[in-house]
Amino acid sequence: MANERPLLAIGTRGSPLALAQARMTAAALAEAGGVPVEEIAIEVISTTGDRTQDRPLSEIGGKGLFTKEIDHAQLDGRVDVAVHSSKDLPTALPDGLVIAGFLPREDVRDALIAPRYRTLDSLPAGARVGTVSLRRQALVRQLRPDLRVEALRGNVETRLNRARTGDFEAVILAMAGLKRLGLDGEVTEALDPIRFIPAVGQGAIALVTRADDTKSRDLIARFAHHATAVELAAERAFLAVLDGSCRTPIGGNARYENGRIRFRGIVLTPDGTAAHAIEAEAPEAEAETLGAALGHQLRERMGPGFLDVKPGA
Repeated sequence: MANERPLLAIGTRGSPLALAQARMTAAALAEAGGVPVEEIAIEVISTTGDRTQDRPLSEIGGKGLFTKEIDHAQLDGRVDVAVHSSKDLPTALPDGLVIAGFLPREDVRDALIAPRYRTLDSLPAGARVGTVSLRRQALVRQLRPDLRVEALRGNVETRLNRARTGDFEAVILAMAGLKRLGLDGEVTEALDPIRFIPAVGQGAIALVTRADDTKSRDLIARFAHHATAVELAAERAFLAVLDGSCRTPIGGNARYENGRIRFRGIVLTPDGTAAHAIEAEAPEAEAETLGAALGHQLRERMGPGFLDVKPGA
């Protein structure tokens, strides 16, 4: 009996945030299935993105770095449900895998942690701001070209410590992750999502299953969050048109309310000196069409060579 396979096995990365998200998912699956949460196993899977900490993601392959090994574990049948931060998911999943649903979305905003200076506008010229995201780097350079923006990798605690110790005057993280870890008290400024447009998928947890795994898909359907799915349909369609990866400074945020979806998107040059932004709304049934259409409009505005301008060039 002790060696029986659990009711379901969840695949996840091993960071404290990833494990917190996996435990949230396990609780939801257990409630949906009417079983003790102990019957939902959590398997930690090391990914290339986790193992490679000495280089920016844009140099080593982009979004799939945090999903590839978990994808393989699913396709091999070792795990049933993969729990991913939506902003880490490639726009196209491997054949045989599908997004079965989302947990309710958390706060989409970016969070500034600047213990001495508190806000982005209050940072002194030359202050060091740490973030690995090219979108965040480009937005900071656009808003505060006098700051020193530097790549900073590591888990949430590692990056927070760089601000606590004064190694960086500020670091930028996702508010959602800080809230899920109970660390949002460290935030000194929640950045306005209109001025500082979040990443596509930020704050959303995607649950991926095998396409033919009806048991897992049926359980997830019992608690999957509709509004989050509508928002992500628009955002992921937008990103897919723009061929978004960790090499491209792209922001996109959809908000669902009263049967309608409002979308804001932005594409910046990596040095932040130029940007194209767009905004529109549509009925929820047209969420995916809206995201794709706005992506095509931005592609036309950008023209060739737009993204070739590098920081310091």
